[in-house]
Amino acid sequence: MALIRNSKLRPRILVVGGGYLGLVTAQNLLKNLGRGEATVTVIDPNPYMTYQPFLPEVAAGSIEPRHAVVPLRRNLPGAEVITGSVTSINHADKFVVVEPENDEPFELDYDHIIMAAGSVARTLPIPGLKENAIGLKRIEEAVALRDHLLSRLADAALMEDDEERRKALTFVFVGGGFAGIELLAELEDVVRSAIAQYETLTEADVRFVLVEALGRVMPEVGEAQARWVVEHLRERGIDVYLETFLQDCTDKRVKLSNGEEFDADTIVWSAGVKANPVLIDSDLPIDERGRVTVRADLRVEGEDGVVEGAWGAGDNAAVPDLSGGGVGGFCVPNAQHAVRQAPVLAANVLAALRGETEFKQYFHKTIGSVAGLGLYKGVSQMGDFEARGLLAWLIHRAYHGYAIPSLDRKAKVFGNWILNFVLGRDTSPLVDLDVPRKSFVEAAESKPVPKKEPVKA
Repeated sequence: MALIRNSKLRPRILVVGGGYLGLVTAQNLLKNLGRGEATVTVIDPNPYMTYQPFLPEVAAGSIEPRHAVVPLRRNLPGAEVITGSVTSINHADKFVVVEPENDEPFELDYDHIIMAAGSVARTLPIPGLKENAIGLKRIEEAVALRDHLLSRLADAALMEDDEERRKALTFVFVGGGFAGIELLAELEDVVRSAIAQYETLTEADVRFVLVEALGRVMPEVGEAQARWVVEHLRERGIDVYLETFLQDCTDKRVKLSNGEEFDADTIVWSAGVKANPVLIDSDLPIDERGRVTVRADLRVEGEDGVVEGAWGAGDNAAVPDLSGGGVGGFCVPNAQHAVRQAPVLAANVLAALRGETEFKQYFHKTIGSVAGLGLYKGVSQMGDFEARGLLAWLIHRAYHGYAIPSLDRKAKVFGNWILNFVLGRDTSPLVDLDVPRKSFVEAAESKPVPKKEPVKA
């Protein structure tokens, strides 16, 4: 395996992960580095950053998929951007193993490493879950979910068997956190809109189910707001099961801990996240949840003290919450913290690079939470101020429209919203995205036109 060394003879700052934290940290580094002072290298499996708060709206068709992602190379001029996965980290010798999708793995050395690898879905060993469920961490999953649900309507409209139709139009969502609630509400909203286009279907044919293990939803908001969300969902005809677990979904036969069983063609899993497992294959210190342990200044720290040249923040790091509001004393994994940790992280890495010993401490008191629940519906809580319905929905769109990086993406997102408001919601699915060669292969395998015998005079 080849070791690619920094040929530019200057320190390399390696950013593992090109999500919100990695992108904004790299932008801050590039902005403040002196000429030739260091090389900034960003490694991510995708050539773009996904703005994850917009995934429910992408699934609902309110935002075009490419408008919810920010291209890394275009927005990081002057940086080395490598599209590939970091599969192991050897900090003692300061190199990582990089595996491009369609090439041979190689080793890459560095002087400083920034762990910004984010999180992945936290799954449980439930029979049938891996085979039948889908999550919502990537833009591809949002697009697939939208097309799958809308295609199920088209299929069900032609079904004569009542059981098959009921299965096709039953949609189960497991997890009542922000991501799960927003996705459920957005997709229920778009499916109800699409139903009106089918003469053989009614809203009564569609069943949406929310399964949540805790006794409440959306722990980031107060009790009153959480109760209102449950009441609102139930008023929309959604079955909300609290203190209930998914026990089995083999062959898409859903079995719940409350004893209920039914068939469901769509099972969506959004019951939490965990730190990117790349940290398990590293010599960096991690906690019992697989997160790299860091100080408030975002330097990695183990039992023997600070690990020089190693930094971490975001979803893959246990960042102390100095405000005292974090669960277990740590910052919760959300974009609100990531966007504010990035400049602190960049400033401290630059300080270390320049031999300084004073570092900034990360401190942020959460300003609140906002969530969209479909068109013109939302919930928000900012301190003691609570909003529901249209006002909360407007606050949600204003905040996230402002927060997505890059001016061109802001313009395109707001353009999507304006066009949808004027022209209405688009409920057309795109079929066969996962098999784009299907029609070509079918054409190639079709029977040739039989030759006709020439007519004799």
